[in-house]
Amino acid sequence: MANPVLVVGGGPSGLAASHALASVGQPVVLVEKESQLGGAPILSGYAKLVPSGEWAKDAIGGMVTRAEAADLVTVNTATTVQEFSGNPGAFRATLSDGSSVDASAAILCTGFTHFDSVNKPEWGFGLFPDVVTTTQVEQMISSGAGVRCPSDGRTPKRVAILLCVGSRDRQIGREWCSKVCCTVSSNLAMEIREELPDCHVYIYYMDIRTFGLYEDLYYWRSQEEFKVKYVKARIAEVTSDGDRLIVKGEDTLVKRPITIPFDMVVHAIGMDPNVDNMLLSSIFDVKLQKHGHIERASTYSAMAETSRPGVFVAGAATGPETIDDSIAQGQGAAMAALAVVNGALPQAAE
Repeated sequence: MANPVLVVGGGPSGLAASHALASVGQPVVLVEKESQLGGAPILSGYAKLVPSGEWAKDAIGGMVTRAEAADLVTVNTATTVQEFSGNPGAFRATLSDGSSVDASAAILCTGFTHFDSVNKPEWGFGLFPDVVTTTQVEQMISSGAGVRCPSDGRTPKRVAILLCVGSRDRQIGREWCSKVCCTVSSNLAMEIREELPDCHVYIYYMDIRTFGLYEDLYYWRSQEEFKVKYVKARIAEVTSDGDRLIVKGEDTLVKRPITIPFDMVVHAIGMDPNVDNMLLSSIFDVKLQKHGHIERASTYSAMAETSRPGVFVAGAATGPETIDDSIAQGQGAAMAALAVVNGALPQAAE
């Protein structure tokens, strides 16, 4: 039997790749650095997913259960790859527990890192307890605790969601759009309004990018059905008057300054490259693109290929990505890796 395929990363794309390979009889060694599988949706406690509306713990949790139960998938959690050498069909990986894996191919499904809002101090995170991130609000909802102000546990009456925190911001070196934040924020706003019908939710934006069918399902629905208010603005700072948070900036449609009180301010945080990408690049000898994501070879001839033959990549490791597209890319990378297993070696990427 051919050597297994090494899948690095147990989030949506890694779980999808592992399942796709196991479904056609190909053994897989799945390596995850955290103590459990599931990636950001599970580790960060996401609530309802876009666009299915399913709870993350059920949708992605089901993928975790499937991988852990598969006879052909060997799961290694709390484990990393320390060394990786060889050629397509005959790679060897040394793991952090001292064991080694002889692999036919490798798929990097190493995901992303959430932007740390302390890098945007003028917007109040880390200074005021009621300035939180979208991830923290997701955790409030998914845990069943409900949306509450962290400072004193009260129910907020006014919530502001600030878009593009850690995205499209050259001043702090984030020149990319994180792709999912607008839609996730619209979804989160509806979840807040569903739980707290008397709470007024405002979304402050530079541009709205609820792409494709999301425009109707989230942008318009959140306004028309849930009465979420959208304000095109440039936010200068978030301060406090001692009782409430104060959002200051400019309404860019009517060209006037705004100073508005809120009980809670939510940062819609972006998707940074995985903090381990420099190390991963060195270990697997793959190139990174200019922002630090893992570089793909030609999109049109071999979407899943990296700069190293036999090493593939999928999901948010290559840049901001949706969960659904990450799953599809994981399945595609599995097919590319299977070709290596069957002796169809890829050409070196130019």
